[in-house]
Amino acid sequence: MSEKNKKQFGIWMDSHQATIIGREKSESGEFVVLAHAENAGSTGNSNENASNNSINTLRQTFFKEISSHMQNIDELHVTGTGQVQEQFVRYMAETPQFKNVVAKHSTTTKMSDEKLLEFITAKFN
Repeated sequence: MSEKNKKQFGIWMDSHQATIIGREKSESGEFVVLAHAENAGSTGNSNENASNNSINTLRQTFFKEISSHMQNIDELHVTGTGQVQEQFVRYMAETPQFKNVVAKHSTTTKMSDEKLLEFITAKFN
């Protein structure tokens, strides 16, 4: 499969929000913003165990929401702050639907959608 025929996606994410970038016409065309996803965050819990379980459940739901926008993906570049992008790449590797995805990650600060489009385009071209 040539570089230009791969389904490529990019994501900027932190633990609270994500911006999903993909190509306009599936395998060709310019990158566009496909969606924004938000993680509601945890509410107060009675103990540490319940709090940890709540956080893990919300993170899994957040990851599922993000991945629902990326069908038949071949390549992915995840960037953002903190460690959540590494956790997302690990989640993708553990999910049968995404186990063959070539995923890379980097760390960047929050950027506008336009800057993110430029960043992802540069990573894949």
